[in-house]
Amino acid sequence: MRSVVEVARHGAAMILGMGVLLAVPAVAQQRVAQPPGQGPAPTGRPAPANALGTQPLPLPPGTPVVTLDAAEKMLMERNLVLVAARRGVDAARAQRLVAAALPPPQVTLGNTSAQFNETRRDSFDGGRGLGPQNNINVGLSVLVERGGKRTLRTRLAEENITVAETQVLDVLRGQLFGLRQNFLGALQARANLEVALANRASLDRTEALLRRQLRDGAIPEGDLLRFQANRIQFEADVTNNAQAYAQGVAQVAALLAADASAFQTGAGTLASLGIAPSVPEAPAVPVRPGRGTPPGRGAAPAEAPTTVRTVLSPVAFDIRGRFDTIADPGVSRDEMAAAVPNRPDVVVALRQAGAAAANTLLAEAARSRDVTVGASWNRTRLPQNLPQVSNAAPYANNQFALSLSIPIFTRPITEGNLAVAAAQQGQVEAQARQVLFQARADFAGAWAGYEQARALLGLYSGGAVARAEEAYASSERAYLAGGRSLLDVMDALRTLNGTRTAANNARYAYLVALATLEQATGISGITPRL
Repeated sequence: MRSVVEVARHGAAMILGMGVLLAVPAVAQQRVAQPPGQGPAPTGRPAPANALGTQPLPLPPGTPVVTLDAAEKMLMERNLVLVAARRGVDAARAQRLVAAALPPPQVTLGNTSAQFNETRRDSFDGGRGLGPQNNINVGLSVLVERGGKRTLRTRLAEENITVAETQVLDVLRGQLFGLRQNFLGALQARANLEVALANRASLDRTEALLRRQLRDGAIPEGDLLRFQANRIQFEADVTNNAQAYAQGVAQVAALLAADASAFQTGAGTLASLGIAPSVPEAPAVPVRPGRGTPPGRGAAPAEAPTTVRTVLSPVAFDIRGRFDTIADPGVSRDEMAAAVPNRPDVVVALRQAGAAAANTLLAEAARSRDVTVGASWNRTRLPQNLPQVSNAAPYANNQFALSLSIPIFTRPITEGNLAVAAAQQGQVEAQARQVLFQARADFAGAWAGYEQARALLGLYSGGAVARAEEAYASSERAYLAGGRSLLDVMDALRTLNGTRTAANNARYAYLVALATLEQATGISGITPRL
């Protein structure tokens, strides 16, 4: 039978153990130790110490910190899809210069290089080579367009410029939405990783306490082994969220035209986080009589590692933001619905229809046939009665000529081109109407997603997490009273962590729903600033 002193010491150790366990839910929202050389998140406003998405991670000193605002500015400047769209505007403007120009005139220049006579007997006589100074031929031809083709061609080019400019806005809209999706996904993984790392630190302290209790004989070895076996499940949360965070950062880097593989190695270890892989104060488990370590087994099971040494793979930069931000769209549903027709892709489709109409008018102008006006001058010093010429012959002969050419039998070609242009115009107009209907469908789906995400987030922020925390605290109190085991407390902790992870998923769904509303309506500013 234990002495009164041993019972008192056992009770004090159990109370101390509960004190550590009670800290587990709280530290899930606390700041992790900050690596040297990293400053606070540049969010533009001070973030609370327990703000999800802003706690420092074990990254090398000098790792660039990227917020959503900074990422969007970088995308404006560096996104290659956006750069390509801007070059399309440059090409359209250059095409206008071509379309507005007059048809270039053509100049011809030539001379006769040889001359000879032909006899009746099919023989040649008096042939000789000629120098360019003896004769010259000069001609000029100009195409005269009729039917206002130049004006219509310029109008079509200007319509194409507006199409290209609006396409830049549409590309920007799509790229911003992709950036926000990936950024929020990485931020969600970061928030889950922060919770998992804080839970791991608490579990390390609890395990160290259980080791001391085992050393003092306050608990059997089986309690420590069961605790170690159950805490392994929490390590998967760390590795899975670390992998998701690294993948999210890589996707954001690709959108920002940054090299995702340009990172510093040697980060992400437990030591850089201030966590020792083996608890320093944990002594070896005492070997009880008759229970020595079996031959060939090495260390006792209680001494086997319970945490992975690597926490986070190297990343190109560190993504930070207030993941717990809850904001309203700031715009009513009716205002959003009214803005859908002004969405960039809808405007692009309408302007493409306008360009198709201008192209039809240009094809119709081809019914007015163009004419080509030509003029030529021919000067020669060569006599025609070779090789003997009278001295009284003229010194040189000059000839001037005018010509006018008109194409004939062009009606089938003109009418065919006009029919093609009219069909293409009808096709583009139908596509424009379909784009508008699809935009309205996108908005309807985005609004439904927003309402569902808001309802789910209200469920978690309105009491689900609080109930899980109370259930965990109740399990702890029952354990203190002797009515529950340590494994029951671990089950309650798993439930609490699952609820917190689900709450993070709800936050992610809500933030993505806001970004989707902005993408579906084209109204800027709906996505909250993190």
